Amino acid sequence: MPKEHPYIARLKKQAKVLKKQKNIISAKALDEIAKQEGHSNWTALRRDFDKHQKIKTPTAKVSTTFVESGDIEIDEDDRKLLAEERKDELPSDIKFNVLENKKILAYYSIDYSIFEPTKTGLKKSILDATQPVRTHFELSKFHNYTKQHQGIEFKKISKAFFLFSSTIRETKMSLYRPVTKKGDPRMWFTALSTFADAGDQIAIIIFNQVPYLLNLSEVNLNNELKVPQSKFSEFIYEYTKQTNAVADELLAKLKELAKKPIKAIGYGDTTVGMSIECALGIPPNSSKQPDYKGIELKSGRDNKNRTRTTLFAQVADWSNSHCKSSAEILDKYGYQREDDFKLYCTLSTQQRNSQGLKFEIKEDMLYEWHVTEKNGKEIKEPVAVWNGTMLRSRLHEKHSETFWIEVESTFINGEEYFNLKLVTHTKSPLLNQLMPLIENGVVTMDHLIKRNAKNNRVSEKGPLFKIDKRNLELLFPKPVKYQLN
Repeated sequence: MPKEHPYIARLKKQAKVLKKQKNIISAKALDEIAKQEGHSNWTALRRDFDKHQKIKTPTAKVSTTFVESGDIEIDEDDRKLLAEERKDELPSDIKFNVLENKKILAYYSIDYSIFEPTKTGLKKSILDATQPVRTHFELSKFHNYTKQHQGIEFKKISKAFFLFSSTIRETKMSLYRPVTKKGDPRMWFTALSTFADAGDQIAIIIFNQVPYLLNLSEVNLNNELKVPQSKFSEFIYEYTKQTNAVADELLAKLKELAKKPIKAIGYGDTTVGMSIECALGIPPNSSKQPDYKGIELKSGRDNKNRTRTTLFAQVADWSNSHCKSSAEILDKYGYQREDDFKLYCTLSTQQRNSQGLKFEIKEDMLYEWHVTEKNGKEIKEPVAVWNGTMLRSRLHEKHSETFWIEVESTFINGEEYFNLKLVTHTKSPLLNQLMPLIENGVVTMDHLIKRNAKNNRVSEKGPLFKIDKRNLELLFPKPVKYQLN
């Protein structure tokens, strides 16, 4: 379980003392403490506290690589404009609105990437296709910049759409790699300045191999979805209808099977799953591939779905890492605790931990560094590296789209049968959000390495990639339950 925040823990201790002093129930004591802190009650305090914690997540820095790479000519006026680009955080109300919109996209299993128009970019009609955008395009099979040649003659033009509340307006998107230097990927949307201002957080959603743009800074999706005629409502309905096609097909088959008991096949823990798969016409096999057109089937007499704070465990890519094993990392950066030599610590991109270890993301690679200071200068020593593709693959492997089927066992003439009762549908996480969430410090990693004093053996329980429960809704669509009979 994640540790309670020190502020909340302190208030709860005060409430316990107050409860004994006044001989009142815990809820009333918490409410009184909340009022002392300037809130109407404890629920309001927790709501405001959680909101404050969420908006502490840093916004990605603006990207103006197109200037540094020499893609455009700049004059004195342009240099003045560059100096005015956003350096501070977005206003809290904007950050919170963007965050709430991201949660709604995740709820409906809509993956996306974010870009931020800059003042210079809007003037010069150019945008950096940042790594999260490029990864999104590759995952959705929309475009692969690595296979695109440099030069204007290799530019790709695609239709695209601006999403507004009352209309969907067509525009054009260009994707290209300039001839300058390495040809870092660029993109542009015609008439973007009529849709967004500098500093806005714009989501790109690929639907039917076409980009749709959504201004997360301006729209309030929660309100829009309450209006049936809203174009946002229509778009999300069409998107989910298409992506849910296989799930709807499987659900219809399970509802048909639920009309009468299914005879058990075999014995033991696998009996329920084997029986349902047989009834669905799925041949028995030992493959790790999903059971039904990309959907896993998990079945049991008492099946409960729980999403933990640990997302997955994944060791580094040792062949490309400076340290070649967990034991080597332990030897270099571990510490003595009683009889054992340990390295139990949490890594984040936001700051180095007590052992001097810190994360950094560059070009879809996650780097672990050991950071020290000497004469006021930061000295970085490489430790380990993870490839973004590997991490996304591991996340998908651990959290695939799944139907969790609950059954009720019954016996007829001495033979076991199963009545299908309930399905919980959990969708795959938004894979493209993993690296941005690591970069923002929302997803962290725990080293749990120990050398046993008795046998000198090194064990590694991780590295465990984790997310705070408050932020699960940024990565996972909400589970949906269906009664089968």
